[in-house]
Amino acid sequence: MRRDDPRLVEVGAKAEATGPAPAQRDAREGAPPQPGLEARLMRRLLASLGDPALRVKLWNGESVATGSGDPVAVVGINSRAALAKLLLHPELYFGEDYSDGSIEVEGDLVKLLELVYRGTAGATFPGALFRLAGRRRGNTLSASRENIHHHYDLGNDFYRLWLDPEMVYTCAYFPAPEATLEEAQIAKMDHVCRKLSLRQGESVIEAGCGWGALAIHMARRYGVRVRAFNISHEQIVYASGRARALGLEDRVEFVEDDYRNIAGRCDAFVSVGMLEHVGLDNYDRLGRVIDACLDGRGRGLLHSIGRDRPAELNAWIDKRIFPGAYPPTLRQMLSIVEPREFSVLDVENLRLHYALTLRHWLRRFEGARDEVARMYDERFVRTWRLYLAGSIAAFDAGALQLFQVLFARHSNNVLPWTREHLYARRD
Repeated sequence: MRRDDPRLVEVGAKAEATGPAPAQRDAREGAPPQPGLEARLMRRLLASLGDPALRVKLWNGESVATGSGDPVAVVGINSRAALAKLLLHPELYFGEDYSDGSIEVEGDLVKLLELVYRGTAGATFPGALFRLAGRRRGNTLSASRENIHHHYDLGNDFYRLWLDPEMVYTCAYFPAPEATLEEAQIAKMDHVCRKLSLRQGESVIEAGCGWGALAIHMARRYGVRVRAFNISHEQIVYASGRARALGLEDRVEFVEDDYRNIAGRCDAFVSVGMLEHVGLDNYDRLGRVIDACLDGRGRGLLHSIGRDRPAELNAWIDKRIFPGAYPPTLRQMLSIVEPREFSVLDVENLRLHYALTLRHWLRRFEGARDEVARMYDERFVRTWRLYLAGSIAAFDAGALQLFQVLFARHSNNVLPWTREHLYARRD
């Protein structure tokens, strides 16, 4: 549709400084038709989203353009029902309608979502009231297992299509932006191990070990003994098999159990990508577990997606991707260690590293989209495309952060004097 089409509604357009008055133009040229109710409602919604530079095409032929310059994307809403749901709860139903094809996007999906994140920073939508209806899942022992099964037990073959060969499903660390994903994931594991100042012969407990890459890396490269806990059956079976294949059974033990049941002493405690699934109500419990595990020279590291200000996880992500998840603020993360005899040694934010990690994942996912569709269906493909694209946008826009918090017993004086050890080359 051309921008001079009379059915196009311009949002935020500036009035002409000169020229005939509207009534004169109407009389001479004929008044353009007034936009319909649906277009006016869409216009109000887009204004609440910060008027991002996009165009929305409705099923009835009307079109609404916002922002200035060329739109980054054209959004097609294919039915009145899809629009009604979007108006009711945009955060939830954009994802639902995009997944089932009721909403289509032509153009840069990541850029579109980033503009929305930037335009709605700190905003509260009327639809958010529906969050009070008991949608969120808890993180009891049984609920946590169900939540993790929902996401991580989709099948190793699926994740193998687009993760790196080590099957690392957490933020990578890019020594330089042009580094490969494989290089960056190895660098991330080294970065964690160096922060913990691991020494040969020490013992490590890992809470939430994924497919076992970090535990195996710590044992092989740093000579430590590791007990790694996870409640994803698929991941534990995969990790245990890999440890056996590498002859590391005597140095790495993978335990299918909840972090709340961890017992025993260790020199270092590490959790990469699990805290998002713990829930605020369980932070004190996690803190007590860490306190009971670490000895007098103990060190610990928590690595988690987070936020600058408290906010619930996106409603659609909570429903379809990560049920029960919550990205904490830095203050909330620190509440795990502050009540106990720990001192925080280092805090690092790897937000842009996660955005770049996700770009690699999305590119590989799109390269495997036909195989993913054969394994599942088209709705699944669209759901995961939106999840990955939306995550890139959230990190790029600053709506999400990635915090690494390093801590140690406050009486521990056997600590690195500088940060040089984090960046020195390792053969």
